[in-house]
Amino acid sequence: MPHLRPETALARLGGIARRDRLRALTHWRRIDAALAEGGVVRVAHGWYSLPLAQSGRREALRLTGTASHTTAANHWGWKVKTVPERPHVTVRRKRHLTRDAQAAAAVHWRDLDVEDVIDGWVTSPVRTVIDCCLDLPFDEALAVADSALRSGLGCGAVAERAAWLGPRQRSRVARVMGAADRRAANPFESVLRAIAQEVAGLVVEPQTRIRYDSFYARVDLADEDLRIVLEADSHEFHSERKAFDRDCRRYNGLVTRDWLVLRFTWEQVMFEPDVVRRAIEDVVALRRSQGLRRLRTGQVTGPNRRKGR
Repeated sequence: MPHLRPETALARLGGIARRDRLRALTHWRRIDAALAEGGVVRVAHGWYSLPLAQSGRREALRLTGTASHTTAANHWGWKVKTVPERPHVTVRRKRHLTRDAQAAAAVHWRDLDVEDVIDGWVTSPVRTVIDCCLDLPFDEALAVADSALRSGLGCGAVAERAAWLGPRQRSRVARVMGAADRRAANPFESVLRAIAQEVAGLVVEPQTRIRYDSFYARVDLADEDLRIVLEADSHEFHSERKAFDRDCRRYNGLVTRDWLVLRFTWEQVMFEPDVVRRAIEDVVALRRSQGLRRLRTGQVTGPNRRKGR
């Protein structure tokens, strides 16, 4: 079993996680020690997070602002790609802050409406998603949007609030929300999907179920027409030999049925996106060389289209 520091494990899990998920990456004694030292906080029964929300509330009050962006996302129980070193705080546009006053927070200047602020210190769920769409890189915003949808937030509520924004801002929100999917399992998978969307000719769906008469597999991402599978391959799932054996059988079964499977580590997806994207581009090019390709219309053509399906 991997024994990461609880703080590192939580960061990999999106900043908040159930105890069983956290225990897959670290020892319970380390968790208890981190709780005692304040590096990890218990936010609900069986749920643990980094103390970002608490520092966000403190900084919001100090700056007469509102905790926002990924700080607010973690407060609402959503997972994020990157837990910021400093809490995000939004202040009104004309608020003047000295450089020293800004040192402990990532400050954003934006006028918020009354309905955008909950309990006087944190942005509402809808406003949180919109702010992330506007200000964060696409992959980080997508991770937040995916998690928000998993929690039950509706796309309609976001679209309704975004309708009051300017054209460019509406377009940024629409791009993220158009790609968001509640089926995404975690930020690791969300970021991998964001990278895959940059590859021309590839259309992947999260948590795809692949069935044959004598075979079944659920994979992280798949383009069923091109028969390409992308796996966010986290070592936490291989802590037991049985799980590792099951995964090997699954991958072998896919390959023998003419699926191309790419497996990426957390470090590769988070820190080497160009390497990941090139690998995906190569596998799409391989399908094209085999005569299987996606047309501009979105249709797939080729002599081997959906063979055996």
